[in-house]
Amino acid sequence: MKQLQTPYFVIEEPILEQYYDMLTNSLAQNWKNFLVGYSFKTNSLPWLVSYVKKKGAYAEVVSKDEYDLAKFLGYTDSEIIYNGPYKEKESFCNVLLQGGIVNLDSMQEIGWLADLADQYKDRSFPVGIRVNFDLESMCPGETTMGEESGRFGFCYETGKFAKALGILADLPNVTVAGLHLHSSSKSRSVQVFRSIARMACRLGAEFNLSLNYIDLGGGYCGGMDGRPEYPDYFPAVAEELHKYFSPRQTMLIVEPGISLISKCTTFVTSVFDTRDIKGTRYVMTDGSRFNIDPTMIKSSHLFHIESGPDHLLPRPVLTRQVISGFTCMEVDRLFTYEQQPELAPGDRIIYENVGGYTMSLNPLFIQYFPAVYVRKENVMKMVRQKWTPAEYVQKSQWDTL
Repeated sequence: MKQLQTPYFVIEEPILEQYYDMLTNSLAQNWKNFLVGYSFKTNSLPWLVSYVKKKGAYAEVVSKDEYDLAKFLGYTDSEIIYNGPYKEKESFCNVLLQGGIVNLDSMQEIGWLADLADQYKDRSFPVGIRVNFDLESMCPGETTMGEESGRFGFCYETGKFAKALGILADLPNVTVAGLHLHSSSKSRSVQVFRSIARMACRLGAEFNLSLNYIDLGGGYCGGMDGRPEYPDYFPAVAEELHKYFSPRQTMLIVEPGISLISKCTTFVTSVFDTRDIKGTRYVMTDGSRFNIDPTMIKSSHLFHIESGPDHLLPRPVLTRQVISGFTCMEVDRLFTYEQQPELAPGDRIIYENVGGYTMSLNPLFIQYFPAVYVRKENVMKMVRQKWTPAEYVQKSQWDTL
């Protein structure tokens, strides 16, 4: 088979299906009343969104643009979970009026809700509320923010959460139907999610809440050797939730992103040049660090190498090769290849576990968006063409005034 032009992403559909089924089977075994909300921000590739929609996932969106994309791709307002601090009022109201899920994040949104409830006095509005709480004290050293507070939702420790509950209680046709407890962690450990579930029970008991749902959010690990998988998380979560809630009344919502799609996605690049400068061998590739580490925080990558067809003879082992991207920025260096055979033009470097936040954060910098393929039973289907100047200039004008 003729080799495809690099760089490009590949989604392995059987692996994606394996992980989606692993997720839903684990949920069904531990908390039968559940709902999956797919995280648009993690990767909103239209093919991927359509795939999870067919599987029954709701759209978990955090902006007007993501809301519009969900609607464009066939989601109804009743199939949307609206989260985050950057909602837009009209779409916020649409989701509530059509029976979708809205998790309040700010006093501004409570104001929108109050206006809507006053306008539609004959309607009832069940809503969720996002809780800001000190997960670090429950899981020392495991959270992203550490001892510094996060910036989302209503803080439990300062009384803002209780105040918000009080305001909502004064709205006669509004009920608090759910808690959203998403918290970012470095460890993605089972203990983190056990603690989140424990906090849900604590809040339920303290405020006498009768809830339709508990939304754990995302942040699960997946596809990494020696790290937790879905079947590790949900027995622990269910064990805690059963202490106050029942699946007969309360739905468990999860919002996977990275854990669902990273394992099934690779990024294929090619070596196009090598050069020696002051004793350092630089290996130039047509993929960039910006394609797979756009936030510049990774210290290592999972990858494997396929030698080009014209380089079958044994190669010398080099002490150090610096694998670099195609851009004109010195920081565009991906990893150092030490005590390994010499790399040469035509070799391919395939990066693994790169489905989460890569495509959605790719910049239009020097090279436009790469192609995306889906592979199933050795058939490769292109689901996004490589961008060209035609896509880049769409809806632009360049006539002078």
